[in-house]
Formats: sequence, C-alpha cells, structure tokens
Amino acid sequence: MKTIKLLTIATAAAIIAGGLTSAPAQDTSDSAAGTRPGRGQFLQRIAKKLNLTDDQKSQIKAVLSADKDTLKSLFGQLHDARKNLRAAIHANDANEAAVRAASAKVASVEADWAVERMKLYGKIAAILTDQQRRKIADFEQRFDNVVGGAIARMDERSDN
Repeated sequence: MKTIKLLTIATAAAIIAGGLTSAPAQDTSDSAAGTRPGRGQFLQRIAKKLNLTDDQKSQIKAVLSADKDTLKSLFGQLHDARKNLRAAIHANDANEAAVRAASAKVASVEADWAVERMKLYGKIAAILTDQQRRKIADFEQRFDNVVGGAIARMDERSDN
C-alpha cells in the first residue's frame, strides 16, 4: 500500500505539475523527529493551487490507478538503473565503458517514463479547465526561471 501511495503522489506531482521532474519523488512520510510533511500535503497544495474540484481529484486518481502497474514497473526499473549507474561510478575497477552502458540504461528507462508521463498528462489535461492548464504552464515557467537563475549564479560563483 505504501508503494502505491508513493507512486500515486510522485506520478501525480510529475504530471499535474507539468512533468517538472523526471525522477520519482522521495518518500516524505513523517520522520521520527516530525520534521517532514506528510506525503499527501504536496498533492493537497497542488490541488489547492489548481482549485481542483472533488470530481477532478477522483477522476485523476482513477486515471493513475488504472496505470499503477505500469508506473510501479517503471519506478522499479528506474530505481534499479540508477543504483547500477551509481555502482558503476563507484566501482574499484570503474571505467568509461561501464559507466556509459549504465548511463544508457538510465536514459532508456527515463525515456519510457517520459512517454508514460506524456500519455498520462494527456488524460489528466482533459480533466482540467483551460485556466488550470494555464496555471500549470505558469508553474513550469517559474520553475524554469528558478533553475535558470541557479545556473547563472553557478557561473557567477565560478568566475570569482
């Protein structure tokens, strides 16, 4: 059950937020210290910002539930591919060919994940209003601006 909830949250966040991330979300369940927000809070914030109706939330959940096996498989494949890449990089006998092969596997699975996001976004976008889709485009633009600014600051810092 925990895996399905995490998959739903990660997928919905990626899709509703316009695919801002290609990586599955980390488990943000409450820590022992209570410093992490609950898993559902991120989605609740997105739903609130988009002003999703209860009917829209139910429809989106149904879309994601219908594809949960595919999503679970892709997340598992991506996790395994990334672990293998990390192992190839850190291996005592690390070499370029092994790292490139492991990296190519990550790229292949990420391409599959991107195609699945595209399919799901098409289904979810049909549930949203024009105004909600514009809000998503605005979220994406702001995200791109933040990342672009961070890259520019890295350039500035490296010049000093």
